[in-house]
Amino acid sequence: MNEPLIFNSQIKSDVVFGIGVKIVNPVNLYGCTIGNNTFVGPFVEIQKDVKIGDNCKIQSHTFICELVELGDDCFVGHGVAFINDLFTNGGPAMGDKSLWRKTKVGKNVSIGSNATILPVEICDDVVIGAGAVVTKNIIMPGVYIGNPAKLLKK
Repeated sequence: MNEPLIFNSQIKSDVVFGIGVKIVNPVNLYGCTIGNNTFVGPFVEIQKDVKIGDNCKIQSHTFICELVELGDDCFVGHGVAFINDLFTNGGPAMGDKSLWRKTKVGKNVSIGSNATILPVEICDDVVIGAGAVVTKNIIMPGVYIGNPAKLLKK
């Protein structure tokens, strides 16, 4: 009988924490920077080269992939997924990081549960509705909903 290779959730030693960070295990955190007074809920994965600002709240079951930057005072709801691979060659990049793209989220942004954020830039003072799919840069503060996400109100 074959035995699987088992990995445990962990916080690697290369994570940089600000002051007053709160973590609820289990989480997978590696190679990232998490700002002061930020909360990270259970079942969250934050990958390397991610920068989380100060005073943020990352709710459970959220996935933040490499190359994401989240500004100060942001809220990320349950089950939010950030994407860095757009399948530009018709399928997954298969580890070819030259095909990955960055995401930059401004300050005071709230992202509702189960939203999907593709590689985009989101300006300050934005609300992304639950379940929205952000496919393009958001350059104007306001509330955005739907798939693809569109401005509901300023």
